[in-house]
Amino acid sequence: MYGMAGNVNVQGEEVKKLDILSNELFINMLTSSYCTRVLISEENENVIEVTTEKQGKYIVCFDPLDGSSNIDCLVSVGSIFGIYRLPDGVLQPQLKDILQCGRNLVAAGYALYGSATMMVLSIGRGVNGFIYDPAIGEFILTEKNMRIPNRGTIYSINEGYERLWDPAIKQYIHSKKYPSNGKPYGARYVGSMVADVHRTIKYGGIFLYPATVDNPNGKLRLLYECIPMAYIINEAGGKASDGNIDILDIIPKNIHQRSPIILGSTDDVDDVLLCIKNNKN
Repeated sequence: MYGMAGNVNVQGEEVKKLDILSNELFINMLTSSYCTRVLISEENENVIEVTTEKQGKYIVCFDPLDGSSNIDCLVSVGSIFGIYRLPDGVLQPQLKDILQCGRNLVAAGYALYGSATMMVLSIGRGVNGFIYDPAIGEFILTEKNMRIPNRGTIYSINEGYERLWDPAIKQYIHSKKYPSNGKPYGARYVGSMVADVHRTIKYGGIFLYPATVDNPNGKLRLLYECIPMAYIINEAGGKASDGNIDILDIIPKNIHQRSPIILGSTDDVDDVLLCIKNNKN
């Protein structure tokens, strides 16, 4: 299960063997549920339409294996998904029916594969966490109504790209490393969005994957990374932005559209947005 599969996906990323297996499992299980109409996967260039005899009314967008570059060193990885309802009366869905903003989500969640397998889920009434119990083959509710602190003491960003950041991001990170008063923030970065966001929800703080000089539109994908995670963060009492507007208000223009993202504790996100605003002025 370790190692490369020897090909490249639609994102231009090298595909791991587990990327292929996890994608096939997602597609097979979702199409066999008789609940889905359209699937959008990070690993597939085009929309996947469910065969007529198995069609349902839901659109599912998913990243089957987030952080797969970490597989070979046994770092935690995960899966991300968002579920939309197909508009009423639509028999042959077009892109305009599929590309919806995050406010239209009916559910979103992620699975984290680490020391235990955890599912974090929101259906629009808060966020709940479930641990998989292999003895009975079921997910057990272990964290009810998960809430993110209003402010944390941790920032999470890949500092290897600092020279490519916008001045506002550089200024913000510098202010957390070398504050004029109080203790500096701690730095934590796994490189798996699921793991980094899960820690941010648990302990508070901020996760950033900003635009850079060579990726001015950001790197993470809206439909199956940014929007589902923004939905969960929002339901947990946090905030998510692309630096200009709320992630949940963005209507994607294509299924693999990328976006910068800043998410986490409300006060921490507001601090970044203030830096961005001041730099523009």
